[in-house]
Amino acid sequence: MKKLIIPALLAVLIAGCSSTPDTGAEQSGAPVEGRDGVKTVTAGGVSGVQLPPELTDPKSILSKRSVYFDYDKFEIKPEHKDLVAAHAKFLVNNRQFKMLIQGNTDERGSREYNLALGQKRADAVKKALVLLGAREDQVESVSLGEEKPSCVDQSEACWAKNRRGDMLYSGEF
Repeated sequence: MKKLIIPALLAVLIAGCSSTPDTGAEQSGAPVEGRDGVKTVTAGGVSGVQLPPELTDPKSILSKRSVYFDYDKFEIKPEHKDLVAAHAKFLVNNRQFKMLIQGNTDERGSREYNLALGQKRADAVKKALVLLGAREDQVESVSLGEEKPSCVDQSEACWAKNRRGDMLYSGEF
């Protein structure tokens, strides 16, 4: 009887470790959450109702809210470092304000890739702000991927406008 129990246990163990054979059907990717409810920055469309004048005055560097990136990159370009530094200084001097950074991409690339790249762009801006003195809890980063383009033409100039990190202050998101 004992001689039969061990082979029976081994058979049960092997059967428990088996997997379902591949049916050969193409598998779809992981589902991606929609971001339809998230607002984006629209140049000139920011309401200044709750914001201090320096954030809405077109003559102020703080009225500019987008950091643009090169294709397939997430490093902040030198021409945008003064803009990021100005926003960091504002956050340091106004600790009650919070910022949401939305990372965006152009339409090239898969949806999953663009979400990841958009997050890296948003995180790059957040990291720069925190390194310049903003508190970690003042800045949040999210990716919108390719879902909220600012331009829909099929040209390099248009795609360049969509490769950006948008900075929104409390009251704008």
